[in-house]
Amino acid sequence: MLFFQKQIMMRRVLISLIPVYLFALYLYGLSLAILTMVVVPLAVAAEFIFKRIVTPKEKKVQVTEAVLVTALLFVLSLSPQAPWWVAAIGILFAVIIVKEAFGGFGRNIFNPAISGRLFIYITFSGFMTNNFITAGNFGIDATTAATPLDAASQGLLPDTLQLLSGIRAGSFGESAVIPIIVAAVFLIITKTASYRIIISTIAGAAAVTAAFYFAGISGALPPQSALLSGSILFVAVFFATDPVSAPKKPLAQWVYGIIVGTTAILIRQFSGPFIEGTSFGVLIGNTFASLFDEVLKKREK
Repeated sequence: MLFFQKQIMMRRVLISLIPVYLFALYLYGLSLAILTMVVVPLAVAAEFIFKRIVTPKEKKVQVTEAVLVTALLFVLSLSPQAPWWVAAIGILFAVIIVKEAFGGFGRNIFNPAISGRLFIYITFSGFMTNNFITAGNFGIDATTAATPLDAASQGLLPDTLQLLSGIRAGSFGESAVIPIIVAAVFLIITKTASYRIIISTIAGAAAVTAAFYFAGISGALPPQSALLSGSILFVAVFFATDPVSAPKKPLAQWVYGIIVGTTAILIRQFSGPFIEGTSFGVLIGNTFASLFDEVLKKREK
């Protein structure tokens, strides 16, 4: 029964990703389509082959819908100019090492999609941090452009309305602000994602950003610009809320979200080569998720 419920949850996440994916497809067209055609089949094949090797006596090998969620989230987290072979390495690492090596669906400690992204983000940082393009024209005639965070590091304040529109440089899915908000509402109403994690992640990021901005720290953005720049909203809704790698207890979820949000902004602000810290924030939160559940559940009684 629990496995079936998790499958239903994964199906809802897939549904919620449709508007985000379509918006990214409108902006980048062929670039997104090509990487999707590389990532999704590889993810499914990797899970099938791994399970066949590990359980050779099983007559049927069940590939769960969770691997499709992992694949789509992973591809939407990529730079529009990421090479297909870098994407292939990332998704294989996500599925084989992070997910299946820990026992498969429901047993992984870390979110597979964000782990795969972080692996190539560090290993192939040149492709993941310097190859963004201006959104528009379905990726055709696109020119290299600075992301809002790059612009902020140079003292340029991003335009709030443009950030809301989503027409800006960045990873495929992170700029789709309105579709992400729609997805968040859907996931919360259907009780698929924890509203506690979403709210606390965004609140933690906003609080630290506001402190930096009003303290006059160089490069700090106003809270509204900071939340709409980079991948804070995208990560808060789809990655931090992963039901497997996130805490289960209410109080633990609040603490977990705050840690994810604050860590993301701290790394964004003070880490030179990695100006976006959301991936690190989620993995640090994942590391302590079980501990939060164990320690904080006693305080809820």
